[in-house]
Amino acid sequence: MSDVSRLLRPKSIAVVGGGAWCAQIVLQCQQMGFSGDIWVVHPKGMEVHGIRAVPSLDDLPGCPDAVFLGVNRFLTIDLVAQLAGMGAGGAVCFASGFSEALAEDEAGADLQARLVEAAGAMPILGPNCYGFINAVDQALLWPDQHGCVPVDRGVAVLTQSSNIAINLTMQQRALPIAYMVACGNMAQTSQAQIAMALLDDPRVTVIGLHIEGFGDTAEWHALALKAASKGIPLLALKVGKSEQAQSATVSHTASLAGSDAGADALLRRFGIGRVHDVPTFLETLKLLHVAGPLDAPTLSSISCSGGEASLAADTAHGTSLSFPALQDAQKQALRNALGPMVALSNPLDYNTYVWRDTDAMTAAWLPMAADHIGLTLLIVDYPHTDATDWVCATDAAIAVRETSGRPVAVVATLPELMPQDVAAQLMAAGVVPMNGLTEAIAAAQVAAALTDIVHEAPLPAGVDRDGALLSERDAKTMLQSYGVSVPQVFDAAIGPEEHSGPFVVKGVGFAHKSEMDAVRLNVAKADLDAVAADMPGDDVLVEAMITGAVAELLVGVVRDSAHGFVLTVGAGGVMTEILQDTQSLLIPSDAGTVKTALSRLKTFPLLTGFRGKPTADLDAIVAAIMGVQAFVVARHDRIEEVEINPLMCTPRAAIAADALIRIAPERT
Repeated sequence: MSDVSRLLRPKSIAVVGGGAWCAQIVLQCQQMGFSGDIWVVHPKGMEVHGIRAVPSLDDLPGCPDAVFLGVNRFLTIDLVAQLAGMGAGGAVCFASGFSEALAEDEAGADLQARLVEAAGAMPILGPNCYGFINAVDQALLWPDQHGCVPVDRGVAVLTQSSNIAINLTMQQRALPIAYMVACGNMAQTSQAQIAMALLDDPRVTVIGLHIEGFGDTAEWHALALKAASKGIPLLALKVGKSEQAQSATVSHTASLAGSDAGADALLRRFGIGRVHDVPTFLETLKLLHVAGPLDAPTLSSISCSGGEASLAADTAHGTSLSFPALQDAQKQALRNALGPMVALSNPLDYNTYVWRDTDAMTAAWLPMAADHIGLTLLIVDYPHTDATDWVCATDAAIAVRETSGRPVAVVATLPELMPQDVAAQLMAAGVVPMNGLTEAIAAAQVAAALTDIVHEAPLPAGVDRDGALLSERDAKTMLQSYGVSVPQVFDAAIGPEEHSGPFVVKGVGFAHKSEMDAVRLNVAKADLDAVAADMPGDDVLVEAMITGAVAELLVGVVRDSAHGFVLTVGAGGVMTEILQDTQSLLIPSDAGTVKTALSRLKTFPLLTGFRGKPTADLDAIVAAIMGVQAFVVARHDRIEEVEINPLMCTPRAAIAADALIRIAPERT
């Protein structure tokens, strides 16, 4: 892996090329206050913002740490080779027309390969890349305007999109951005590698990643392990869906657990928080920068309006967050501070009896920031006309934070009603200024749900393979050898003399039997011959019918070439796609993790005795799932997908009523 530290934290910068883009590099460094050397290379020897250009790299007064190449794609390759030979620290390749070009432009892909070869061990960002802003050292290889300001410490943000990078720098939410890195095509240096280098800068508090695709999952695992060892949270804004995963369309699992489920499982396994929009991305970065991961998924809300209290409660409804009822000690302290006229609850509407009295406001708010509360939300919208009368709220919030030592946020329900000067004051005092109630709740949910990284790497997807669909008989036989229970099978021609029924009769050779009317349930012994004769297909399967099931589950595995082998558990049976009640993990996962995933299902109460019904054998269910996993691990070089649907869950067993396996032939 190339070491990008010298490139990202340069003491000398060279700009190669002319025009407005290259001139902006010089201007932005000067305006930010870069204290190192800035050199310009151009054959005409022009002057750029007071710096006289030298005609070639050979004429530079020293070997540059960071170089911006603002030249065409062909010349870029030659200059990268020359810089690598000089021992330069690295380069940003601005030119486009490489692998991001149209598919029919084979020259672009060839040029990108040549570029990587020319770079050798010297790190490059891009091509088709804006570069980076280092706001802690005031070093910029950035050919456009931006909104960053010098900071002592802050978050690092990485994205493939230069335009998104520009927009993020323009945020006016008091988020201190230490680094903004546009990664471009990532021909040589990946997002994960860049993030690994940024973890070595103690001034970085959080790393935010706008991710379009993962690439080498082993790199991301290494990044997660390193981040965990340093106590630096990772946050992802993950977009896009891999086409590879969508090609697996035989099983129900494939339609339920597409690539996004794989991405979600990968991020969760690596302890990386995930958001789905830019405002929540920024607010979550801000919360993690100030407070770090929350130690409990519990909230207190304080407002001077019952309407805002209701909004806070409704916004958190359906999330993993809760507003715990007030404890006796809290009630007593609140009663002492607010008197008998205020109804005490969480969320709390404290009315306005204590407004303008900072000490009284602090005393009223402080009991809400109790030790068992993960984050206290002080809902305050500052008027843009005259906010003088709101200074007391700012001071009280800071006092609550200082006295309690607990995470405290001041939340404007409307993002535009959090003034930037107030936000900066709150941030400096360790209070999180949050723009938008919805975003604040979403950020708290992520910050409270960051999980520990699973140290065992996920099973890699391996190379693509052509899988063939096995018969149900063969699929069940394979799974049975790994401890999965299956129904008793009978020879229809002889008849099940030792079994009185009822039976299940199935047509063989259909991936989705219900859709082909190829399944008959509750067949009496006397009706077997007639039902078998009426079954579509050339073959039939007769099995003992499983009775007494309290629930039906789906257990499936899809090989997702972007993320690994995705294990999905969920509500099964003919209503699988309609219910859409699933949880996905990556293989391998331990039994405890599997049990936790089951507990997150909306239909989990069916397994634990819903409304007085019998409970399922949860240990047998987990054992069946672990058996499927063991089968996949043993044949990971051949498996495309595996599915049990339904897994019949009875009080004493978990039995695979139907099974599907798509597997490639053994290599000779």
